[in-house]
Amino acid sequence: MIEPVPGNAMTGRIGAQPIAVTAVALAAIVLAFGSISVWRTYTGNAPEPDRVVATRQLQARTVQASEQLVEKTRGLEATQQESIDQLQVVQDQLQTVRRLLAAQQADTRKLAEQVGGLTEAVEGLRHSFASVQASEPATPSASRKRSARAKPHGIRTATGKRAKSQG
Repeated sequence: MIEPVPGNAMTGRIGAQPIAVTAVALAAIVLAFGSISVWRTYTGNAPEPDRVVATRQLQARTVQASEQLVEKTRGLEATQQESIDQLQVVQDQLQTVRRLLAAQQADTRKLAEQVGGLTEAVEGLRHSFASVQASEPATPSASRKRSARAKPHGIRTATGKRAKSQG
């Protein structure tokens, strides 16, 4: 047997009668479980089934939220792909417009050069016409028309040389 420690009276009593203390503790535990089960049966409140139902509801909500997230993610992916496709179409259109603009600018430059050349040619013709008019004596225009009809002149070719008149 265990002897009691002199400074602690409670330890000495428990150590002296361990079977009685264990029996009282066991009776208290059995009485507590019995009263809890009677209370649950009387009130109809059983936390285990409630916990199971709550857990199943939580799982169902989690599955539903996961499915919604998957659907939204797929929707976002589809929207993103559509946006990418639209952006590529716009980029292609922009490149086409740039090419057309460059071609148009090149055509504009060529036309501007041609207009410049024509302007110079017209100015040259004006100067030569003015010099021809200044060097011709003043004659009536009727005599000029008759002489033009009476004498056939040679026709100028594209190189500026007179071609021989036939006839």
